[in-house]
Amino acid sequence: MDKFTFNISLSVLNHLGRNLYRNFITVLGEAISNSWDADAKNIWIYINQDKNYLIVKDDGKGMTSDDFQNKFLKIGYSKRKDGANRTESGRPFIGRKGIGKLALLSCAKRIHIVSKTKDTDFVGGIIDNRALDDAIDSDLNPQQYPLEDVKLNIFNSLKENFEKGTMVYFEDINDGIRNRVEYIRKLIALSFRFSLIDKSFKIHLNDDEITLNELNDLSLNTQFVWQINSIDDPYLKEKISATNEHIKQYNKVESSLPISGFIASVEKPSYLKIRQTTETVTVDLYVNGRLREKDLLKHIPSTRLVESYLYGQIHFNLFDDDIDRFTSSREGVISDDPLFKNFLEELNRIVQKLMKDWDDWRRQLNQDGDPDDTRITRKERKSRELFNTVVDEYIPPKSSANRSQVDNWVSTISEEAQFNLSSYAECFVSENLLRKYIREKNVNISKEAEKEFNKWKQKEEQDKDKANISFDIRDKVDNLHYLSMDHLANLADMHKEHKKTALSRDAIVYKPVRDAMAHTAILTQLAKQSLNTTFENIKARIKKLLEQQEV
Repeated sequence: MDKFTFNISLSVLNHLGRNLYRNFITVLGEAISNSWDADAKNIWIYINQDKNYLIVKDDGKGMTSDDFQNKFLKIGYSKRKDGANRTESGRPFIGRKGIGKLALLSCAKRIHIVSKTKDTDFVGGIIDNRALDDAIDSDLNPQQYPLEDVKLNIFNSLKENFEKGTMVYFEDINDGIRNRVEYIRKLIALSFRFSLIDKSFKIHLNDDEITLNELNDLSLNTQFVWQINSIDDPYLKEKISATNEHIKQYNKVESSLPISGFIASVEKPSYLKIRQTTETVTVDLYVNGRLREKDLLKHIPSTRLVESYLYGQIHFNLFDDDIDRFTSSREGVISDDPLFKNFLEELNRIVQKLMKDWDDWRRQLNQDGDPDDTRITRKERKSRELFNTVVDEYIPPKSSANRSQVDNWVSTISEEAQFNLSSYAECFVSENLLRKYIREKNVNISKEAEKEFNKWKQKEEQDKDKANISFDIRDKVDNLHYLSMDHLANLADMHKEHKKTALSRDAIVYKPVRDAMAHTAILTQLAKQSLNTTFENIKARIKKLLEQQEV
């Protein structure tokens, strides 16, 4: 084989950032992108965690000796020279500046590279990073550091029927391969959309093709989907389309910017966690099918609960123009880029809209919504959340034949429950506070009140006898606990300092509606209005009583 050298000063090579790439997925991303740009139909990735090596093989067009020396080893060589932005087969180029290959050249102790075209024999070499470090320290020029000759027998098991393409063997990966293979499979499926969108390009991990099925658990736990503009995406069509039963709402959002993609919401935030890892699925930015920025929502000034339920893929190919808008590590967009700022403003508008949809749709499903959405009161929201918690124990499993009918029944009483539960809480608080006030003021118990609590005490004892109950039902038995608001209001009005509060007048109207509600009846609209209005008066008067300082 020919002798090959880097086509750049070794010190410049070092300063470009040989150690920037610490993320194993970033390394895989560069390898996959190179294969895509080489018009490969297949890329095979082999990972051996025990022996700490990685092999990447593709069936792309391969490299001649001249290609390997003057393109691959020329850091900064761009495939887009002379205005070309697509491969011979018409794919959009992923690579830009030719420095992403630094991820490949510095991620392991030794990198063995071989490549061939249909009409040429194998070419390649070995990059020994320890020897390269010594050469840089000794200030050698590129010609004084030739690559080692590659030994083809390393690739013996992969050379059979190998007509063209490139193979890279990463020996002794820096920091080891810590991620589980299952995790790597899912992350590849999530991160490299072009591999799933273009059926002519397939990614194999340890000889098992990566497909949309890697994302089944994510798609099955997806509730809501917002499609942004038009997009041809198999994940949307096959896994989370509007026709799938598990998708509860599917909405389309228009944008004036040439954005496409989707944002989706799962039923619980835990469903966004990738098992046995600390990784979370997020809303990510893709440019020409390649992941360019993870977790876009971190750029949006919001701390809403909704965000912890969202994932998605936003495609914006305008970032792939004559301006290099990406960070030196190629793992994000430069934050103060004007086009990126404009893009984030539009994304923020979209997210603000879907947050309102999310809250409405969650409440329709009797699930907790967004506590920061002030379109309903905090009291109404908490009442609905209590109802959701209680009713959840009554819902049959999804496989039950009665599930649909029970869901409908629950839906019909959910609005009434929201009103009744909050009203009951108001009754409980107001009446018990009034009892404490009466005790504190040492109000004399009237004969009428005494007659009332004796009646209910006797009734309670009779009911206990029928039920054969010998234990106490009421904790800290107190005669006042046998009195409801009408009698409590009369006692409070008897206190000489506060006769003007006239609680009893409202309590007369309050009692029949309160009793119906306490007996779990569903109230008419007029009854609800009466209860609300009357209770506002009672609450205001009780608050006034409680604000008094004198005993």
